[in-house]
Amino acid sequence: MTGDAVQVEVGAHSVRVSSPDRVYFPALGITKLDLVRYYLSVGDGIVRALRERPCMLHRFPKGVTADKVHQKRVPGGAPPWLGTVRVHFPRYNRYADELCVTDLAEVVWAVQMSTVEFHPWNSRRADTERPDEWRIDLDPMPDCGYDRVRRVAHVAHEVLDELGAVGWPKTSGGRGLHVYVRIAPEWSFGDVRRAALAFAREVERRAPADVTTTWWRKDRDPSALFVDYNQNARDHTVASAYSVRGVPEATVSTPLRWDEIDDVDPRDCTITTVPARFAALGDLHAGIDDTVFGLEPLLEWAERDERAGAEDPGEPD
Repeated sequence: MTGDAVQVEVGAHSVRVSSPDRVYFPALGITKLDLVRYYLSVGDGIVRALRERPCMLHRFPKGVTADKVHQKRVPGGAPPWLGTVRVHFPRYNRYADELCVTDLAEVVWAVQMSTVEFHPWNSRRADTERPDEWRIDLDPMPDCGYDRVRRVAHVAHEVLDELGAVGWPKTSGGRGLHVYVRIAPEWSFGDVRRAALAFAREVERRAPADVTTTWWRKDRDPSALFVDYNQNARDHTVASAYSVRGVPEATVSTPLRWDEIDDVDPRDCTITTVPARFAALGDLHAGIDDTVFGLEPLLEWAERDERAGAEDPGEPD
């Protein structure tokens, strides 16, 4: 029994939520309607994180303990007010109309379609080929403890400060951390990835006992932290700020202040705790669009490394 559909009023739109009592997180008893209410509670934050970006949806039609669906294309029958953007996938020479959020009702519609996770591009609808966001993904290997993640986050912060770049950290919703930096949309994905690789190498130079930039997983130290520069490649996405993750614990990718890195346990940032945090602190990424960084210094670092013989392992398939 999943209950009768309910109408959820979101701004100028009314969204029909079917099967509101369907349990998505069995260990916690969290239902589809609970998930809707969560996203409403962090509305300003999730819309800011997704605004004008092509967005892949991670759907869990039978709950998070069952198979998930990676959905790029908006299905037929979507409401006429739903925002979309057409993107090209050169490998297959195909196009897809992806969700492009500008309004909280579009988020609720996606949850009605069984979406749990939102994975936006790092470019926007105005020019999907020119990213405006550089993403630093601190991705721990299986034997890497969170204390090491914290140490590397502080090194990354130190390098950003020296560059004059403002980084906006958040938990990944898993075992790592992400740091976002707004950039001018003047460079290609290849340029942004190349800059991200130069940054990752600098972090590795400063913390060689903790960090690896080795691309192939089989060649990495299992206790190291991988600075994943390839998250800046075209069509690579990570969970947005305020996105719930499709794991039994219902963790949330949660914005942090830099001075919280040593104190906040990401496992405590969940669908049940983040609404109160948001109500108390607001969106900690609210100023992200006001701090734009130019990639020129990093591209100079990339040229320096290449002259010294550093090789690029190439973008993954």
